[in-house]
Amino acid sequence: MGVAIGIPEPYRTQLQDWRERLGDPNASLIVPHVTLLGPTTVRLADLPAIEAHLSRAAVPNDPFTIRLAGSGTFRPLSPVVFVALVAGAARCARLAAAVRSGPLERPLTFAYHPHVTVAHDISEDGLDNAYEALSDYSAQFDVRGFGLYERGPDLRWRQLRFFPFGRSGGAPRSAGGGHRAGVGSQE
Repeated sequence: MGVAIGIPEPYRTQLQDWRERLGDPNASLIVPHVTLLGPTTVRLADLPAIEAHLSRAAVPNDPFTIRLAGSGTFRPLSPVVFVALVAGAARCARLAAAVRSGPLERPLTFAYHPHVTVAHDISEDGLDNAYEALSDYSAQFDVRGFGLYERGPDLRWRQLRFFPFGRSGGAPRSAGGGHRAGVGSQE
């Protein structure tokens, strides 16, 4: 499973199309997102406690704006090109810390750096092309919650639940059986 802020339309499709055009082998498997908790193996029996924890992590938050602008890279440490967050990164970092507490407490291999991956595990020339092609990319959208994702047997990531900000006591919303809803929106 993983926890992420989904990118709403029309930006989700724009970024998905870029990832496909750039030749990323995972383009059809991963919906554009800002990771709060990367892929994590959990026991099915722990899922109710994890969902309760995520609901509690979402409640004290208000909607906020993410602004994406330009490209960045993690090279040489990792063969990744991404679209950078120029607004909303601090809020994402606080959310990620809250998500990675309690039953999801995990050490980080690298410092948390919110971003939207657009190219991963492609050739160096492809990464250079991705970096240049997206250097002028920009988007802005409101974030109203985050989602819990599951990697299915077909290796695609699907949203299981959406956890809206500012709602206490209620059950998290279902994503409708894996529908590609953006976790940042209430689709």
